[in-house]
Amino acid sequence: MNQNRNENSSFMKVVILAAGEGSRLRPYTLKRPKCLVEIDGKSLLDRQLDVLKSEGVEEIVLIGGYLAGMLEGRGTRFYENPRYDETNMIWTLFCAEEELEGELLIAYGDIVYSKDALRALLASEADIAVTIDMEWESYWRARFEDPLDDAESLKMAPDGRLLEIGQKPDSVEDIQGQYMGLMKFSAEGTESLKNLFQKAKKDGSLRGKPVENAYMTDLLQALIDSGTRIDAVPVQGGWVEVDTVEDLESEITIGRLSEIG
Repeated sequence: MNQNRNENSSFMKVVILAAGEGSRLRPYTLKRPKCLVEIDGKSLLDRQLDVLKSEGVEEIVLIGGYLAGMLEGRGTRFYENPRYDETNMIWTLFCAEEELEGELLIAYGDIVYSKDALRALLASEADIAVTIDMEWESYWRARFEDPLDDAESLKMAPDGRLLEIGQKPDSVEDIQGQYMGLMKFSAEGTESLKNLFQKAKKDGSLRGKPVENAYMTDLLQALIDSGTRIDAVPVQGGWVEVDTVEDLESEITIGRLSEIG
């Protein structure tokens, strides 16, 4: 038995959504998927995998799309979304529906986060827990001239329960924290996720969108609307998101990655 394994992560599985083309990262993504773009000689995916494995999360399920063959063999199991160029996150996730059983993590492939952020998530006992950066505003202002151009709403109850996520904010006051693309589901939470997806698929839409084009935040908001509790796991920075060439080449990104270690 690995004595360094985090007791909260024993037998934990992570599903990493890595189908994206990363068109805003061209030319860096002309010959590689977005998650394999490198900073200082190391890809975003490898950086994330190092953090996961350091906390004992070693069952890695990757779902690729764009240049998917480059991801094969990098995890425990691999799936492909052949419709990556016309679908979104939810469709990609359910390309590996057989993996959505029991307790699991779900993470975006274009983020890197600290061990502390992962540990906080693993320690949560909520059925559905979502990491939220409470220091988002300074990071967004460093990346965007107007942070509202890219930010989404996020509202929480005093007890940490999410009330709203992923909507268009009218002001900074509508954003109590930033969704990072890293979440954890208990067995019961996973069933709630699957049941809602299947209902939306049968109905033909999810919160007014075709299911194929829905975002992960749409599914989370639909769960909230159905009365399912989702808990925030607040963190103070300690992560990066790489969406654009400016992000990739930014001293802010390099500095934050250095802090993550």
